[in-house]
Amino acid sequence: MNLTTANSRADMGAQQPFTAAAAEPTEALWWHAGWAGMVALETVALRFGAHAPATPILALLVGSLPALGALTLVSEPFRGAKLLQLSLWALAAVVAACLAGGVAGPLGVWCVMPLAAATVFGGGRRLAQGAALAVLALALTALAQAMGWSAQPPVGAIAYSLSLFGVAGVVFALGAGLMLERRRLSRRIEAEIETKDALGAMLEHQPQLILWLDETGKVRAAFGHAPPDVALARLKAEGLASLIAPARRPDLQFVLTEALERRAGALTFPLSGVEGVWLSLDVRDLAGSGLVAVLRDVTVEHEREADLERAKLDAESLHVGKSRFLANMSHELRTPLNAIMGFSDIMRARLFGTLPGKYVEYADLIHDAGSHLLDLINDVLDMSKIEAARYDLRIERLDAREPVSAALRLMRVQADDVGVQLRGVLPSQGMEVDADRRAIKQIALNLISNALKFTPRGGLVTVSLNSLAGALELSVSDTGVGIAESDLERLGRPYEQAGDMGQKAKGTGLGLSLVRAFAELHGGEMSIESRLGEGTAVTVRMPVLAPLAMRPQRELEMADGALLSPDPPVHGGAQVIPFKPQR
Repeated sequence: MNLTTANSRADMGAQQPFTAAAAEPTEALWWHAGWAGMVALETVALRFGAHAPATPILALLVGSLPALGALTLVSEPFRGAKLLQLSLWALAAVVAACLAGGVAGPLGVWCVMPLAAATVFGGGRRLAQGAALAVLALALTALAQAMGWSAQPPVGAIAYSLSLFGVAGVVFALGAGLMLERRRLSRRIEAEIETKDALGAMLEHQPQLILWLDETGKVRAAFGHAPPDVALARLKAEGLASLIAPARRPDLQFVLTEALERRAGALTFPLSGVEGVWLSLDVRDLAGSGLVAVLRDVTVEHEREADLERAKLDAESLHVGKSRFLANMSHELRTPLNAIMGFSDIMRARLFGTLPGKYVEYADLIHDAGSHLLDLINDVLDMSKIEAARYDLRIERLDAREPVSAALRLMRVQADDVGVQLRGVLPSQGMEVDADRRAIKQIALNLISNALKFTPRGGLVTVSLNSLAGALELSVSDTGVGIAESDLERLGRPYEQAGDMGQKAKGTGLGLSLVRAFAELHGGEMSIESRLGEGTAVTVRMPVLAPLAMRPQRELEMADGALLSPDPPVHGGAQVIPFKPQR
């Protein structure tokens, strides 16, 4: 059978259930119409031919009523319509039989009409319902006859005619119903055969190789096209083990076991005996009927992944090389830059005599520009060392308040210049940590510097230091312009900045990335919370607390960046040292 034939048969099989479902109401209507026609002919014959009395004629008319009701109920317009139709057949049979003399009368055989109608509707449930209603109709008719509610049976030719018609009608109804059921069964079988043929053709012509396996990997059946370098005959004879090198066969057994235990397994492996060919095997469990596997040639995909991996390694190597170059260049730039700043300091201090006013102004500008450039170079140098994996932490036991207090003292002058209040909230007792002193100071400096840059005049920047769940927590919050939600995810990566062009011009985008890098070098993390127009809070958590420092601490609020001293005055249990800027 070719693929075109299979496709046409598949289309027929797909449409067959719809055709059968559409044909059933039509066939049932014809059956009911045939019954109504037979009853009508018998009624005319008895009324005008044999001049039968009214009671037998009424019995025939009652027996035809369910056939007329089928016009609205046989297509089942609502749930339970067909059961209602069968119930009408049972009720009509009881009334007709009682009008013709009861169970022993000529129409007593009509009590089986619910079963005959059920054969027309089809289905095991309908047949069971029809049989139950037939038994019920027979019982009700017998009960009515026993109670004397049934009419006297007809006699003579009328009785003989009714008896003959009653038996003939039931035989016709049952025969026609069984014939319809047989036709439905034949159509169903043909549809299933055509569907199986179509599925078989689809399996044979699909581009991959589908295998039906046993638990050991032996091939029970194969469908589709095998990869070009796979010998299908050998695969069927020797199983999946023939495709894989002996050294990797334990991997194959593991995948088969995974499929049996967890319903799925996958393996990619080189084809044994053929260089450069890679195969992919996806295995699924068939719930006790073995395994089904899809075998594909993935050589192209494997080569592409290998190229991508090589490209990734090359990019990483170039990135490391770039970072090392920047680290070396930054180190070389610091030497002449320190000299420029030293000579500008000499000129500003007028160590060799007075200078004209303009030269003093230029010396200040040179010193400021050099300081700014030195800060940028230091940031680039630190980031380059971190990216090149050449930054070594100098871990020592220290009081975490000392580098944070030093940062507050250094940034106080800048805070006064921009008109921002700088406040520190540090513990009143020592907080010993095992960390890099310069890294903690640099974290505090970068966070405070960022906060001062983006806080308008009259705002507040708060630096707090706490111990939380065994970790050192350094937080810097401000009442500045805030950060847009779309920018939060980017911040913390090197050279990434937030805000408009005016705000981006205030830095290089390395401050927060250095904070994050220093925190991660200590095994910690950095988090940012911000809303536009409401301010920003940056928190750094590092698990560096010394064992003795992991206890609740009293907090000390240091107004205007106060520093801790060995013997501070005590005010209400808190140690407060007012900050005196050193200029």
